Amino acid sequence: MSVELVAYVAFFLTMALTYAVMCLGLNVQWGQTGLFNVGVAGFVAIGAYVSALLTTPDAPDRFGGFGLPILVGWLGAALATGLASFLVGWLTIRLRADYLAIATFGVAVTVQLVALNLQGVTGGPFGIGFIPRPFANLAGDPLAFSLLNLGVLVVVVVLLYFALEHLLRSPWGRVLRAIREDETAALALGKNATRFRLQAFAIGGAIMGLAGATQAHFVGFIAPDNYVPLLTFQVWAMLIVGGSGNNRGAILGAILVWGIWAASAGTIASLFPPDQQARAAALRIVLIGVGLCAILLLRPRGILGEERIVSRHLARLKPARRTAPKSTLPES
Repeated sequence: MSVELVAYVAFFLTMALTYAVMCLGLNVQWGQTGLFNVGVAGFVAIGAYVSALLTTPDAPDRFGGFGLPILVGWLGAALATGLASFLVGWLTIRLRADYLAIATFGVAVTVQLVALNLQGVTGGPFGIGFIPRPFANLAGDPLAFSLLNLGVLVVVVVLLYFALEHLLRSPWGRVLRAIREDETAALALGKNATRFRLQAFAIGGAIMGLAGATQAHFVGFIAPDNYVPLLTFQVWAMLIVGGSGNNRGAILGAILVWGIWAASAGTIASLFPPDQQARAAALRIVLIGVGLCAILLLRPRGILGEERIVSRHLARLKPARRTAPKSTLPES
């Protein structure tokens, strides 16, 4: 295997894992809690822009450029997006299903328009460049640069996975699933459904902001056109294909759908002439849609469906021995 091919595979997996982080955040909101958030692109954009403003070098024509370390930018992005998600959730969390979807979609569109027009902060349509990249001093060695960036994303995804799995199996996670399945029963047990939903919405949003920050630093440039509704469609397709409610499914779905998306670009470039490729690019969305329909027909719960989790105390119970009742009739 050539060095160029290994570097490309590492690049592909790094991009896929940034989407996997987004899917993990959406899985907290939808898969575990049933919150229909179609404003994923907006929360990802907030994280990307906050981290870029904190870590880029000084820029006289716009706000920001504090030159802070990348890790500080990532933490700031997660905190800022978590706070924004909390505020949005505080206003909209009592809405149900399609009403919540409309509200979150409006938030995403608002964020994209603010990024497009607030040039003094976001750079407007020109975006923000010179975003520091991890291991930038090794950029001259594509293999080492790609592998080290992949290693960073692997660490981020693994840590998030184990943290979310711990939350999933905790009493907090069981309450979320109880609210999702039967809110009336959860309320009868004294659980504050609104408070738990708001917590899940904020945590999921913070994870999406972290995903936007990692992707921004890996690419090195962001612009408002990166955060259009198509991004939300991609993340939802990834989660549904992999398996909503399953963190491993969220990661698997992100890798598979991103692989289809990346492979379809090369296929379209080879099959259509250059003057037709812009129109033919819509076939990528059609291809993802067809694959999504096939998954829903063949495996309605996704490739890795949600695991049914029971109490860990159940295993301690020993099955009662079944003995035949003794007859009380006198022997003949």
